[in-house]
Amino acid sequence: MFQVSRGLENVIIKETSLTYIDGEKGILRYRGYNIEDLAENCEYEEVVYLMLFGELPNAKQLQEIKEKINQYEVPEEVLDSMKSLPRNADPISYMETAFSVMSIWGETINKFTALDIIAKASTIVSNVYRIKEGLRPKIPEPSESYAKSFLEATFSKKPSDEEVRAMNAALILYADHEVPASTTAALVSASTLTDIYSCIASALSALKGPLHGGAAEEAFKQFVEIGSPENVETWFNEKVVKGKNRLMGFGHRVYKTYDPRAKIFKKMAYSLANEEGKKYLQIAEKLEELGVNQFSQKKIYPNTDFYSGIVFYSLGFPIYMFTALFALSRVLGWLAHVIEYLENQPAIIWPRALYVGPEKRDFVPLKQRVG
Repeated sequence: MFQVSRGLENVIIKETSLTYIDGEKGILRYRGYNIEDLAENCEYEEVVYLMLFGELPNAKQLQEIKEKINQYEVPEEVLDSMKSLPRNADPISYMETAFSVMSIWGETINKFTALDIIAKASTIVSNVYRIKEGLRPKIPEPSESYAKSFLEATFSKKPSDEEVRAMNAALILYADHEVPASTTAALVSASTLTDIYSCIASALSALKGPLHGGAAEEAFKQFVEIGSPENVETWFNEKVVKGKNRLMGFGHRVYKTYDPRAKIFKKMAYSLANEEGKKYLQIAEKLEELGVNQFSQKKIYPNTDFYSGIVFYSLGFPIYMFTALFALSRVLGWLAHVIEYLENQPAIIWPRALYVGPEKRDFVPLKQRVG
């Protein structure tokens, strides 16, 4: 007898050497390295090399990878397609459009085309912001840091060292998380041997939903709605306890304790937040305390999206950009998983459905149907 696994929970679809998660203990590792060590000590480009090539780079390898990623140019048709969209379009729709346009070149995926795509992703996401804000498109300038080039192109100003460190850490923290919905969508597409740009477009369509990539936006909107720390308890009781609304940024399919990324984002929010950001941080902390008291017995704790929005907001990004920033980082994970899958287990992903409809019925011609 077949059994249905709702949401494919705990269904293993691939072997991986990329990401290890222990949801009970709150452990996340990329290729064996704790996420805390990578976020605290590495440049994003080091993690790119690690995820694609299996080891942390030496100084020469790091310089080589930076030179390859520093090629931010995209075809003119890509920016034209983005500019043709309404300015109120969803940022992920801008990204889907850009990657769909690039699919006409249909590149086969490998570790070196992956670097080109990571570079193009920076250009695409920075111009999502610029186009939506009515600014002229801009190609990131090569610099010593992917994070710095991205921030400079986005805001047309030199970021502080603290801002670069925060953006760099955010890119690392969101880079991969095994095979959630968006990565699975990329793998399903890749298993058909379609081009890599179409795989990324598939992943983006799954990421767009508020239960996945959009959760950081929804969590931050809660803080805005609450307005001040004094309103937290009343809001929580009315909206969550009595209203039975979901507390966004809480709970995770895998983690049954604190998401380790949430702790890092919280620490970053402390060091980065301006006055308004500090207000939202105070709201988040009070809301966290109430949420933990309410839900910890069910093993529901803050996830990575609970505090990440405060970091992004403090960097100068509007709320509508939070999911696009998630996508900018997760492009690396999607690429790494697709490459790994095609190298090791190239089988088309083709699940089955359990039929629960009626038994065989006799066909009735249209004129004889009544009712």
